[in-house]
Amino acid sequence: MGYRAGVVGAAGFAGIELVRLLSRHPEFDLAAATSDALAGTPIAKAYPAFTGVTDLAFSTHENTDFSAFDVVFLAVPHKAAMGMAPDLMAAGVTVVDLSADFRLKDPAIYEKWYAPHTATDLLAQAAFGLPELTGDELAAAAERRAAGEAVLVGCAGCYPTATSLAAAPAIRAGLVDAVAPVVADAVSGVTGAGKKATERTHYCFANENLEAYGVGTHRHTPEIEQILGLEGRLVFTPHLAPLNRGLLSTVTLPLAPGAAPTTEELVELYRDFYAASPLVSVMDAGVQPRTASVAGTCRAQVGVAVHPAGMIVATGAIDNLGKGAAGQGVQCANIVFGLPETCGLEEIANPV
Repeated sequence: MGYRAGVVGAAGFAGIELVRLLSRHPEFDLAAATSDALAGTPIAKAYPAFTGVTDLAFSTHENTDFSAFDVVFLAVPHKAAMGMAPDLMAAGVTVVDLSADFRLKDPAIYEKWYAPHTATDLLAQAAFGLPELTGDELAAAAERRAAGEAVLVGCAGCYPTATSLAAAPAIRAGLVDAVAPVVADAVSGVTGAGKKATERTHYCFANENLEAYGVGTHRHTPEIEQILGLEGRLVFTPHLAPLNRGLLSTVTLPLAPGAAPTTEELVELYRDFYAASPLVSVMDAGVQPRTASVAGTCRAQVGVAVHPAGMIVATGAIDNLGKGAAGQGVQCANIVFGLPETCGLEEIANPV
């Protein structure tokens, strides 16, 4: 008998990806998947890919008793999770949140970009969920859970994950100028915008089109700055591409005075940095990551090169629903429950 798991907001793209991963996870037993809109509908009817996989039907949020659950994953909109997490944790349930509600450490910054935070006590104790870069926070959360506490993980967003995995090794090695701007241009598939279609994400507008959006105002900016220590000097521009899933971030980092690494040296530095990170692969010099090579997985590919203009160009590719959302949530839960971080996440992408 494994750990009893539930998903709140299971009918959305990230939520149903959680259902997919948990349905075949060897240690987490998916016992409830909620959706007020689809309550009573078998999951396999709404998503026929689950035919023969699960007989579970969606339930409502309010009428699902999670008090006997070990872990609940929140795949709900921003500002909703902070209303749900306190009661779950009071019942002794560990919470893994995929929204932005528990990512930003400073409630004033959260209020600036979202709304006033109503659970600042939990915000202060939440572990940030980007295992390759915040492993110490997750390890501490695992210790607390092993001691009988309910813990909270605020998982990193998709753009911050790809961008930070690409840039962090160079920044932490002191190779990047400490005052100059850092530029991140990132491209995401349409599922990153959520299940509800808009004028930007409707097929007829998204297909055969590429556009920037949220220029200078995107909410993931402060999260990336927090992870990388770039407060006030990140120029982040997201783009929407006609892909179902996949995200590529290209980060241009000015070299620090006196720093003159070769591309080959950077590749070795990155490989050393991620040596204990089984879900991150660093590409050979001259080889770049591809979204198709990570789609459907919780894996990340990272590439790095020296530009002759005195810049490092680092690239990161992930699946926005995998390593950028649901897969990352499961990876964090694995760590918090003392499981191998790759448990249930061993799949590779389709090669063609």
